[in-house]
Amino acid sequence: MEEMHRTLVMGVLNITPDSFADGGRHFALAAAIARAKEMLVEKVDIVDVGGESTRPGAQRISFAEERDRVIPVVIALKALGATISIDTTRAEIARLAIESGARIVNDISGGLADPAMAALIAKNPAVQYVVMHWRGESKDMQARAIYKDVVQEVREELSERISALIAAGVNPEQIIVDPGIGFAKTGEQNWELLRNIDRIELLGYPVLVGVSRKRFLGDLVGAENPDEREAATLAITTEMAVKGVWAVRTHSVKPHVDAIKVVKELWG
Repeated sequence: MEEMHRTLVMGVLNITPDSFADGGRHFALAAAIARAKEMLVEKVDIVDVGGESTRPGAQRISFAEERDRVIPVVIALKALGATISIDTTRAEIARLAIESGARIVNDISGGLADPAMAALIAKNPAVQYVVMHWRGESKDMQARAIYKDVVQEVREELSERISALIAAGVNPEQIIVDPGIGFAKTGEQNWELLRNIDRIELLGYPVLVGVSRKRFLGDLVGAENPDEREAATLAITTEMAVKGVWAVRTHSVKPHVDAIKVVKELWG
């Protein structure tokens, strides 16, 4: 039997005052670095640094504010030896982060928000690029959650983005796809995508899944507080590890690292 891929854990480090799950906890530089150190002790694979909330209804911040939030953190994490992902839709933020040590660009817009992003990724062939399924900015994205067949339409729209990126010079080996759970999706559409994650994997690219503490999990288990959605998140991580996805994006680290170890032991 072929050995299964070990699903990676991408730890969320939000440098924001208003993210839905942990807004404000790691906003100060010292708090962000302390949290990153905790993640590294817990064997996180990737630290995903984001300076702009993308929760439903969130308003955009300025370029300067995003830069001042994230770049000092990226520089500090590079010194700690972390594998760094920058969560941004702005090519100039991505460029500064890459120069400061980031090796993954996690773009929730898949290059749609900034036309300069594709060229930047093409010029940095050692950088991996997460292409998420996206239908518009956070302020009104939920109004766009209209599908006849959510799995098929997400596949098609991701495929269109991939083709555009490759045409712009991005190497296919740089590309990671993300179905965009919670972005322009209803709760039932999120579940349908998760049930059919193998159809997203059939696109032929590594798959990142981010469900950590999202509202649709709270709706299922009756948890208004995002912290109380951790067990539900862990159940998804376990299933995604069985399915062999490339990585899961989570707010906590150790429980997910442990769950993935168990899956590897059981399934090899």
